Amino acid sequence: MGVILLMNVFVSFAQFQGKADAIYSGTPWFDQNGKVVSAHGANIIKDNGKFYLFGEAHSDASNAFAGFNCYSSKDLYNWKFENVALPLQKSGKLGPNRVGERAKVMKCPKTGEYLMFMHADSITYKDQFVGYATSKTITGPYQFKGALLFDGKPIKKWDMGTFQDTNGSGYILIHGGEIYRLADDYKSVVEQVNKNMTTGFESPTMLKKDGVYYLIGSNLTSWERNDNYYYTSESIYGPWVSRGLIAPEGSLTWNSQSTFVLPIQGTQGTTYMFMGDRWSFPKQASSATYVWQPLTISGTSLSIPKYQEAWQINLSTGLSSPINSTNKIIENTDKQIKFSGNWQEIASEDGSSESKSNEKDASFSIEFSGRQIALYSFVSTENGYAKVVLSNKKGKIIVSCLVDMYSKSLVSTAVFQSPILKKGDYKLTVYVTGEKSNWSDKRKSDYGSTGYFISLDKIMIN
Repeated sequence: MGVILLMNVFVSFAQFQGKADAIYSGTPWFDQNGKVVSAHGANIIKDNGKFYLFGEAHSDASNAFAGFNCYSSKDLYNWKFENVALPLQKSGKLGPNRVGERAKVMKCPKTGEYLMFMHADSITYKDQFVGYATSKTITGPYQFKGALLFDGKPIKKWDMGTFQDTNGSGYILIHGGEIYRLADDYKSVVEQVNKNMTTGFESPTMLKKDGVYYLIGSNLTSWERNDNYYYTSESIYGPWVSRGLIAPEGSLTWNSQSTFVLPIQGTQGTTYMFMGDRWSFPKQASSATYVWQPLTISGTSLSIPKYQEAWQINLSTGLSSPINSTNKIIENTDKQIKFSGNWQEIASEDGSSESKSNEKDASFSIEFSGRQIALYSFVSTENGYAKVVLSNKKGKIIVSCLVDMYSKSLVSTAVFQSPILKKGDYKLTVYVTGEKSNWSDKRKSDYGSTGYFISLDKIMIN
């Protein structure tokens, strides 16, 4: 325990120079300081040629509001921490022991002002409403104004999203499929354009393509992943038609929950990027990751038919492309990997195998020469948190983070992808922490991992 505690606190990022060359889903991302990007329940807006990502700041101690972060990027791969756009308030509805979720920012065409919308609530989720904040500059700080009013009353709902139509009209999306049109200044609601049409349907998001509106939401399973689904309509007023799932059944939307869709328009087309969250309670700050995937859209059909671990977007043409990996693969049985503590090798019928351990402080390590390293795990229901440490040949820590190897479905996937570093000699060490993702929701339903295992399938080196 002493070793892992030291590694949690003794991390220096002064020499961090890594860059990303693609969008990598399901692995921690690092900002310019080498810290894990923390911006969930997020959205992105493009302003003056730059992308701005807004989302929930978190702690690993509780789900209490810790602020909404702002990051910027020129390429959607590398994110610069700008500031806490809306910090924890000293008191009030976004003060201590309150909840603030699903920050969404839009620029009002009429006033040029930036408005942030959010779900505000008590820590027990019994005082929910849609709130808003304003700023003259995109990065903030935003000033919290309280509840967004409709007919003089708050909209007392929880999960929410936003949508800005091509004519500049702004909308608030609510769980259940409710849609509200904002006033011209975006500071109040003037009309409910669609009423509740289903149970659940959390984390709503919307896109519009060729005159068709697509409304995406998730089932009601707290922070657990599920199969998200969608509706279409030729008018935002409806009628809305249920179209089914957006990803193959049982994939649990590639282990994510919808939060936003970003259109990336170029000279040859538009890529609609699905933005999903891979939650990891209680360590949302350290271990929750992002699943960003290009959507396939044709007529009323919308889907993410195949999971792309890494892909690139040409911001000029607006077209996306997968990455064809030529990385060196090192299997878990390779003698280059050094194990410490009790590990078991488990073989599968298809000839693959994994190394597993749930012994606290057990570890494995590998020394390698190259520019980048990725860790693949068989994620499963009995897996917990792993501590990942990447250091140079002098022993200086370059990257240190927690990764969550829990999943409802067994699959081999990348759980850590290092930034691209200067070519050299490095060492990757992975530890069993003896902690796991586990929680109960407000209905007292239990979710999360049943064990503390960490798993090694393979390592890939560039």
